[in-house]
Amino acid sequence: MIRRRAFLLGSAAAVALTGSGFVRGQVAAVNRGTRTLRLTGARAPIEILDDEMGVPHIRAQSKHDAFFGQGYRIACDRLFQLDLANRRDLGRMAEAFGPGFVAADRAARLFHYRGDIDAELAGLPAEVLDCARGYVAGINARIEELEHDPTLAPLEYAMFGIKPIRWDVRDMMRARGGGMGDADDEVRRARLQARGLLDYDQLLDPLRPAWQFTVPSGLDCAAVSDADLGYLLDIVRPLPFADLKLPEFDRDLDRVERAAQGSNAWTIAGARTASGRPILANDPHLGIGSWSPRHISHLTAPGLDVIGGAAPGLPGIMQGHTDRFAFGRTNFHIDQTDLFILQTHPEDPERYWHQGTWKRFEAFHEKITVKGAPTESVTHRYAQGRPIISQDRARHRAVALATVAMLPGANMPFAILAINLAQDWASLREAFKLHVSPTNIHYADVDGNTGWHAVGFTPRRPRHDGLLPAPGDGSFDWQGILKVEEMPNVYNPEQGWFASANQMNLPADYPYKERVISFSWTDSYRYDRVAEVLRAQPRHRLEDSIALQHDVQSLPARALVRLLPATPSAAAAPAAALLRRWNCGIEADSAAALLYEMVMPELSAAFRQLVIPAAAQDLIRSVNLSQMLSLLAAPDARLGTNPIAARDALIDRALAAGWDKALKLGGSNPAQWRWGDLHRVAIAHPLSMLPPIAAAFPKIDGGRSGGDGTTVMARGVSPARGYNVTHGASYLFVADVGAWDNTRYLLLPGQSADPRSPHYRDFYSPWLAGAMRPLWFSKAAVDKYSVSRTVVIPAS
Repeated sequence: MIRRRAFLLGSAAAVALTGSGFVRGQVAAVNRGTRTLRLTGARAPIEILDDEMGVPHIRAQSKHDAFFGQGYRIACDRLFQLDLANRRDLGRMAEAFGPGFVAADRAARLFHYRGDIDAELAGLPAEVLDCARGYVAGINARIEELEHDPTLAPLEYAMFGIKPIRWDVRDMMRARGGGMGDADDEVRRARLQARGLLDYDQLLDPLRPAWQFTVPSGLDCAAVSDADLGYLLDIVRPLPFADLKLPEFDRDLDRVERAAQGSNAWTIAGARTASGRPILANDPHLGIGSWSPRHISHLTAPGLDVIGGAAPGLPGIMQGHTDRFAFGRTNFHIDQTDLFILQTHPEDPERYWHQGTWKRFEAFHEKITVKGAPTESVTHRYAQGRPIISQDRARHRAVALATVAMLPGANMPFAILAINLAQDWASLREAFKLHVSPTNIHYADVDGNTGWHAVGFTPRRPRHDGLLPAPGDGSFDWQGILKVEEMPNVYNPEQGWFASANQMNLPADYPYKERVISFSWTDSYRYDRVAEVLRAQPRHRLEDSIALQHDVQSLPARALVRLLPATPSAAAAPAAALLRRWNCGIEADSAAALLYEMVMPELSAAFRQLVIPAAAQDLIRSVNLSQMLSLLAAPDARLGTNPIAARDALIDRALAAGWDKALKLGGSNPAQWRWGDLHRVAIAHPLSMLPPIAAAFPKIDGGRSGGDGTTVMARGVSPARGYNVTHGASYLFVADVGAWDNTRYLLLPGQSADPRSPHYRDFYSPWLAGAMRPLWFSKAAVDKYSVSRTVVIPAS
């Protein structure tokens, strides 16, 4: 499965001049007192207080203006990223960067909603739409400032010779953010089925809950190929800038990296805490290596008081708390896409067979403006609102991608606003009706209530399970989506705590056969470790949650140590001895951790060669970690005629190879090996390979890290690309529900992406050390700890 990744390297932030006073020529003025701005789009005066870490506390007289303040400040801090993401979603990259971006623009526009935008807007709660308009107006207010004074613009604009484009709330409705979903998984399974090898797919992507593959009636698996993915490949392919060609996208490496990605959240009722108040902890795992994927704001207005981390470009707070409740989120798993194979008319390729008749594709013609080249004309086709991603006219065949993102009402950009405006569990569940993306929502309120709810648009599939492509003749069409009330949820659970870490968390009594949600989930190692710790803490404290967020105990390492051969070979003996003495913590200063990280890729590669037939190895390029360790713990005939001996030999060879690699990378003295010497945290502009960008935006590096992709403190690594941290929790928070000023947070590397700002990297060292900061919330605390004040006055 290839999910739509954020622009370029998977992080979501950008370089701009900060709104906290660190604008060239204005620093001294701000530090001396109040700065006054006249901005178009504000309806009444707005006060913005910045604390010492650059967090804006926005006090407005209306909710519209509170979100205006958020949009303005995010645009001040992250405009370049906002603009690029907006351009990519709108399919307007080529007009700024040239012909190399036409393919990406064409693919992006294919996923523009072609229905009635006015009807979509009218279907939103009026207050939600008004707040979205405020957010957009705030971004545009900053763009207007730069139009009057281009010297204030982020440095990239002068380097590329471009200007930011204005935002429009209608574009938030139009651009639905198309992506691969699990389309590539469906293609792979069909190809394996054509070779009679489908069951081996379980070693790559095990079906959870237990399930049996069923090929949809009428599907010709032998006819399915990667060519069916068509435009989807243009969406995931890296973008070329200037004369620079970014590395080709590697789907297999991407799968290995994503297998270890995810997020953690846990909620603990007051009955199990030392304070008697609930605690909610959340650390979303996103890309690390480029800009920060979160921006923190505090929005206050009559009927609104919310603080936390926001995704730049998405209005509202994604993870944080209001004055009434704390809320967190992790990725839930929902199969939200299906490939449908259409039969086209032999004499008219613009028609397809559906529900017993020939129907004509809906066609939309557009022109793409291209910098330095003629305008490109493109035609996008749809069948029942489903984008046609590929067409083979010679074989009278077309492929449509059914995706919930293109359904009427699938307006995810507005869902976070609705959550922020909710007052309690009941109104929150109403807000979930707007929430498209698959998410575990965590909740804890000041009255002591706690709740978990899986949300996201889930197709009703009456006749198939979504695991393989299906004929597009109408017999396998979706029949709407599940209601919010039909999704798994729990309120005030008896055990007093719950956690989610992207594991398969469908309740035992959930009717998953009738309500197919997903059969593809992340391994449960992080959740299992969280559960192990929480069960042992009947009086959990805030400090315990902070420690747990930084826990590096590895459950896969425990499993490997249990499997070490009793009598290893001479080549493997040093590795076995070192691992036996180890506590299985992936600590930065651990020699054994470095060795373990060398051994596991060797073991995985050898296991794959042993158990995956040669005829399937081009399609199954990696194996699932939990499947491998389970089979090694209980070896069977898949390992050969003498499974136990084969298992021991496999591990022995991996130990020897891992030891040799550790000697090469860590040095000749094992006593001096340190995992953190290889596993470093380096942050750079995603276009830092361009010399002007590299010169203007210094790399932030030098930090060492423990952890890996399976530890609670997720610090993902991709050995095929090096050992630097590739993903993890750049934003973390732990909320003391009701005693809000006790809440703690971290944000890597800081609020600003401008190297001239003190907030460019001020969180880098605290983040590495796990030294969480107070997230001030009460008026008294904000007033006490603010360091600058800005007053926004409506321009007219």
